[in-house]
Amino acid sequence: MMMKSNCLRDFAKYASLNVLGMLGLSCYILADTFFVSKSLGTNGLTALNLAIPIYSFIHGSGLMIGMGGGTKYSIQKIRRDDAAANRTFSNSVFIAACFGLFFVLLGLFFSKDILSLFGAKDSVLEMSNTYLFVILLFAPAFLINNVLLCFVRNDGAPQLSMAAMIGGSLSNVLLDWVFMFPLGMGIFGAVLATGLAPIISILILTPHFIRKKNGFHFTKCKMERKRTAGILSSGVPSLITEVSSGIVMIVFNSIILRLAGNVGVAAYGVIANLSLVIIAIYTGIAQGIQPIISKNYGLGEQGHVKAILRYALVTMLAFSAIIYTGIFMCAPQITAVFNSEQNPVLQQIATEGLRLYFVACPFAGFNIIISMYFTSTAYPRPAHIISVLRGFVVIIPMAFILSVIGEVYGVWCAFPATELLVSVIGLLFWGISRKNAKTYT
Repeated sequence: MMMKSNCLRDFAKYASLNVLGMLGLSCYILADTFFVSKSLGTNGLTALNLAIPIYSFIHGSGLMIGMGGGTKYSIQKIRRDDAAANRTFSNSVFIAACFGLFFVLLGLFFSKDILSLFGAKDSVLEMSNTYLFVILLFAPAFLINNVLLCFVRNDGAPQLSMAAMIGGSLSNVLLDWVFMFPLGMGIFGAVLATGLAPIISILILTPHFIRKKNGFHFTKCKMERKRTAGILSSGVPSLITEVSSGIVMIVFNSIILRLAGNVGVAAYGVIANLSLVIIAIYTGIAQGIQPIISKNYGLGEQGHVKAILRYALVTMLAFSAIIYTGIFMCAPQITAVFNSEQNPVLQQIATEGLRLYFVACPFAGFNIIISMYFTSTAYPRPAHIISVLRGFVVIIPMAFILSVIGEVYGVWCAFPATELLVSVIGLLFWGISRKNAKTYT
């Protein structure tokens, strides 16, 4: 009974803090979507939706490095290998800096080419390019912020990690309004507010280092190929979870642009950005269980690991029921919030899309949580397979096939169909892991 009580308390603490933090983090883009729709209308919403997929690559890269490094760090600290833990932190920051440099160079030389490839034209292309160019310049801040958030969370300070995520997000909402309305800075104001948010988040995290409460420190060490590969490998499911959002948006934008034009892409912008918030809830639960599953795995407490996973899945199902009921009942009102021009075509496409697209909720939640379970127990291969299937292998052909059958409505059904299929595979992996606990846990 005491074991269950402790596990439930730890789960409730870490999961609730991370869900709140991830909701705050996801509002970076949702705030932009809301203010851009009010300020710049359908074309602005279309421009934003064409540029946002690249943000998923930046955010996913940061989570890959942070979650991979944080998982390794947590296990090493439990085993009292402080020297290895410090090398893991130092390597993680260096990897993030390298990724940041890559994204900055991409923005300086290729931002407009990328957007032309995505189908942006004329005034939409100019607005999209402004957004993408600036967001890529701020990529190092996003990456370092994600790494620090993960390490601080694994260092026993989930409250501070949550405060930093929420503080950065609230600053983004406030600055969005200031830059776009009183100052009239247009889409540049939206992206500037978003770019400043991770910097503010990093500043909120600084007391953890100034007061020397941190258990990780920079240390002189070489970039070890094995250590780097271990960090990246453990974090790949987090990368694919985020990048899949970007890949899906790119593919869906292309198909919908052909089927329904700019208005269809704007309607998808409403759905895709709400999806970022909902996926953030599941990601928050998954990130919340990572430190405590890794800790109990390191201690050899198999019963604790199973209990925490069970709590996570039950919580996910409860959230899924509440979320889908709310979306089904309030789909017209949700669409109207972003439809400032009261475009009837946008209203109809987005309303029906919301009701079809988010049938995927429980399946997507299961896939995200079970992937983190495998990652947290130092057996990332099943997580890699699940993540690759839902991010690339299944969703892309599914979108093309169902768009031929049902046009735009077929596109909306591609996401739930994919998540359902992959969740069946995830259940098979889970069943195997329960029969062979020594291998997976």
